[in-house]
Amino acid sequence: MSSAHNKSESVKEALDALDRGDDLGRSLLRDAVRFLLAELARRAPGRSVEVRVPPFGAIQCVAGPRHTRGTPPNVVETDPLTWLLLATERVSWSDAVSDGRLRASGIRTDLTEFLPLSGDAGE
Repeated sequence: MSSAHNKSESVKEALDALDRGDDLGRSLLRDAVRFLLAELARRAPGRSVEVRVPPFGAIQCVAGPRHTRGTPPNVVETDPLTWLLLATERVSWSDAVSDGRLRASGIRTDLTEFLPLSGDAGE
């Protein structure tokens, strides 16, 4: 089994663990978050938005003006569990923003057109 397959499977495993009420564990959550970030970068190539999910990863995505220095003008930041829930549409973008679990600044930061992200890398 390839590491890419393992990471895509981690999304399903993480969601199954949540459904059972089990603890996700750091490595499972990390792998799921990183896979979902990579999937977003694949679906929305570009460098105009920075998506940050500390401490597990950050990517640049979405076509448009490229950012080169300082703080990017378009930043999305959230915690790992919220990213997992957002990326799989278990939490809506608007709910995550309104309750403070997601911070999005800049005119290009609404990523709802790219969600949900699938755990199926081969599609």
